[in-house]
Amino acid sequence: MLTGVFQAAKKDGTIYYRSNITYRSKHISLGSFRSEKDAHQAYLEADRLLKDAAITIHNVSFSHYQIHHEKIVTLLNYRDNKIYIKNPIYMYRTYFCYYLTPDEIYKFDIDDLFYFSSHKLLRRGGHLYVNDYGMQMTVLSRYGIRNFAVAGKDYMFANQDPYDLRYANIININPFHGVRRCSKNGMISYDTFIHIKGDLRVGSYSALYEAAIAYNKAVDLARQHGITKNFPTNFLTDLSAREYAQAYTEVKISAKYKKYLSNYMNHCKNS
Repeated sequence: MLTGVFQAAKKDGTIYYRSNITYRSKHISLGSFRSEKDAHQAYLEADRLLKDAAITIHNVSFSHYQIHHEKIVTLLNYRDNKIYIKNPIYMYRTYFCYYLTPDEIYKFDIDDLFYFSSHKLLRRGGHLYVNDYGMQMTVLSRYGIRNFAVAGKDYMFANQDPYDLRYANIININPFHGVRRCSKNGMISYDTFIHIKGDLRVGSYSALYEAAIAYNKAVDLARQHGITKNFPTNFLTDLSAREYAQAYTEVKISAKYKKYLSNYMNHCKNS
């Protein structure tokens, strides 16, 4: 066998070749290959990456290597930072980069290193997520951003870089269900909607917490009128029980929404 190559067999007897390299006393798997030649080439590439300081994370040409881009990032990080991480992470002093692809590189705070070193970053349907305890968790949920929140309306990036997911760069505009932030003539307001058979407007409010409570009140009214849909609920941890109850009593709900509920109940009775 050529250097760094080991022959193996699948359950059906098909022969394939594994490539490995040892660096700083650590045995590193480089992947599986169809031919001994390809596996040896992977070993030579890894050996060069680990020994040639002129190759850096900033100038490496991922397309020139047979090794997968994730393994290249792992090797360079281990060489430069002396920490082996299976996921494609390259560390800096206060943050790290996660190379989802060679061109799709996300920045995270160093405080999240432990989490993302053990949770693989994935993308599906335009959403970033990780598998956590058997569930698919969106990455943005770690910042209190709701599923299906809209960039620019519900949240925004302070430096306009959507790949920078450091906490200081993410501004959560609308952390509550059913609330939309509006800006008109320099004035900020919050519109509340509830989705029953389409979006129904509940009202417009000057304070974010009022809009969130209005949504909860709209949900309660819907249930009182026989609508059994599984609505989410807004939790306002900054208000005491007494403050919440007072705001709940005082917040106004649009007459149009109340009329819709009355018509809905009458329709159900007559059908």
